[in-house]
Amino acid sequence: MPWRNWSGSQRAAPARVAGPATRAEVAAEVARATGPVRVVGAGHSFSAAAATDGTLLHLDALSRVLDADRASGLVRVEAGIRLHALSAELHSRGLAMPNLGDIDVQSLAGALSTGTHGTGARLPNLSAQVSEMELVLADGSERTLSGGDALRAARVGLGALGVVVAVTLRCVPAFRLHAVDRPEALEDVLAGLGDRADAHDHFEFFTFPHSHLALTRTWDRTEAPPERPSAVRAYVSDVLLDNRAFHALNLLARRRPAAIPRLNRFASAVASRRERVDWSHAIFASPRLVRFEEMEYALPRERAAEGVRSARAILERHPVSFPVELRFSAADDALLSPAHGRDSAYVAVHLFQGIDYEPAFREVEAALSALGGRPHWGKRSFLGARALASRYPRWDAFQAVRAELDPDGRFASAWVREVLG
Repeated sequence: MPWRNWSGSQRAAPARVAGPATRAEVAAEVARATGPVRVVGAGHSFSAAAATDGTLLHLDALSRVLDADRASGLVRVEAGIRLHALSAELHSRGLAMPNLGDIDVQSLAGALSTGTHGTGARLPNLSAQVSEMELVLADGSERTLSGGDALRAARVGLGALGVVVAVTLRCVPAFRLHAVDRPEALEDVLAGLGDRADAHDHFEFFTFPHSHLALTRTWDRTEAPPERPSAVRAYVSDVLLDNRAFHALNLLARRRPAAIPRLNRFASAVASRRERVDWSHAIFASPRLVRFEEMEYALPRERAAEGVRSARAILERHPVSFPVELRFSAADDALLSPAHGRDSAYVAVHLFQGIDYEPAFREVEAALSALGGRPHWGKRSFLGARALASRYPRWDAFQAVRAELDPDGRFASAWVREVLG
């Protein structure tokens, strides 16, 4: 059965596709598989992380909360659960994830394994919330990782160590956020970038090539009651304007590339201030209905402004009708986390579906690599193991865990061999 990812640019023809309903069935599929075993969630990785010509497993049936202790915040959950479903389950128990990314359709295991992150200068990526991981290994046996380099490797494991079947997360009491979106002059934002990141629980911004504006987003914890837009107003802003109208602008941009500078300035000019209070999971994620390709690099935090300026300068030479996005993350200790050992700023660039992304992305990758960047494992990159190894201080420690847990390369797809060797 052919497979393709959300954006449509990654495709594969697995020899076998299976949806095991139990851990025992996962073990049986892995033990009898021929060719590389890979696991796919929602297909939201732009890299070829899920692609295989061997066995492709869907873990949609493994989506239960197995245990939740409100006092400690520890929640044990099956790995196939989608993030939006996990948030709903946690909220019903008075709990929440400390941070989330800006979409919530991914599977939990997929989001963790690729180093998915939100924004917040004092908050690390999602994998830092993991206290234990339960894996099915290549021979069908199970292993629970609860510390040391094995857990630090598996938290951002790229699917190269085994099949993650359950995870124990450190959660926090449910909380509300006060969200403010506001257009501002880009250079003013860049001039005070560090102070802005430190002044808010969560801070990010978007800026279109060819525009002098940035749309800033700040989210701060509050005890205020929810204050949401009406259903009609929310539909108009989140679906009609942010998605349908934006899709129409991108279709026009794809047909008439020469109009992109004017279209980008128009899209920036019509952005308006928005404000609301809601539970955290409702603030973090937004609908993403317009399909695109994405590259994202984690830079040392102090190179953030330089990274944004470099990316914009490059994209203005290409037909790019999507904004550059900047987010922040605290350092963590997962061995292959893009934020390993350093506070980081993530610069993300996007191209509309159907536009050749490779020329612009290659230029951006070179520029951000020169600033000490590390690519997001779930986004586009053209780097192989030789170039990547020197960017991760504990690369060899990851390889040692990989050799122990998957000595015969059962999980080594073409992509895994390319990026890990």
